[in-house]
Amino acid sequence: SSMAGLHLHTVLVTGANRGIGLGLIQKLLELPNPPQWVFAGCRDPNGQRARVRPGWEAGAVLGMGARGPGQQRRCRCCPLGRSWSSPLCHLHVPMLPTGKELVLSPVPSPRAPCSSQAFLPLLKKAAQGSPGSALSCSKAAIINISSNGGSIASPAGWELMHFLSYRCSKAALNMLTKCQSLAYREHGVLCVALHPGWVQTDMGGSGPEKPPLTVDDSVRGMLKVLSSLSEKDTGTFLDWEGKVVLW
Repeated sequence: SSMAGLHLHTVLVTGANRGIGLGLIQKLLELPNPPQWVFAGCRDPNGQRARVRPGWEAGAVLGMGARGPGQQRRCRCCPLGRSWSSPLCHLHVPMLPTGKELVLSPVPSPRAPCSSQAFLPLLKKAAQGSPGSALSCSKAAIINISSNGGSIASPAGWELMHFLSYRCSKAALNMLTKCQSLAYREHGVLCVALHPGWVQTDMGGSGPEKPPLTVDDSVRGMLKVLSSLSEKDTGTFLDWEGKVVLW
C-alpha cells in the first residue's frame, strides 16, 4: 500500500462527525498498520447530522462489527466543549495515550490554535520518544485541513462561490500553520496545511456544480501525502495530491 509508511500510535481528528473528518477516521482504521488509538472529536456528537456517537467502537463507526481480541481497532468519540474559551473542557487531555501523535483538524474554527496548544505536551513527548531527529507524520505532526479557497495569491472558485468568512478563516489557518511550523520545529513536530480538493460533502456540494472528488478519493490522497511528508515539508501548503498550493 502507498500508505504503509504511516506508523501512527495515536491520532486525534477534530470535526469527525461527518464529511472529510469521518472519512479520515474510517480510512485510518483501514490502514495496514492502523493507529492503536483514534480519537474522533466533534462539537456535538448528539447532533442530528452526526454519524459517530460517544462510546462507539471502531467496528460500529465502520459498520463492520468487532475484529477479534487481537485485532480490535479502537475509536473513541469525544465531545469538544462549546465555549471558545474552554474548547477542550470535555476532552480529558492527560488521559490520552502517548506515543506517535498526529492531530488532524478538518474544521475551520477558533478552536484550532487552542487545540494545538492543549495537545502540544503530548506531541512533544511523542517526538522525544521517537527514534531519529527527522520530522514526519510517524513522529509527531499537526495537519490543518485548509483550502485553496483561502489562497490569497489564487483564490480558487471565486466565480462560483464567494464564501467570504470561509476564505478568511482558511487564510488565517494557513498563517497559523506557518507559525506552528516555526514554533514547533525545535520540538520535533511537523506542521502542514492540506487542501483536500473540492469534495462531495454537505458544504462542498452546496454550490451550483457537483464537486469532482469523493470523500474516499480525497482522504486516500491525503493519507498518501502524509506518508511521504518529511522535514522539508514542514510549514508548507499542499493539496491532496502532494502539489504545492500558493499561499
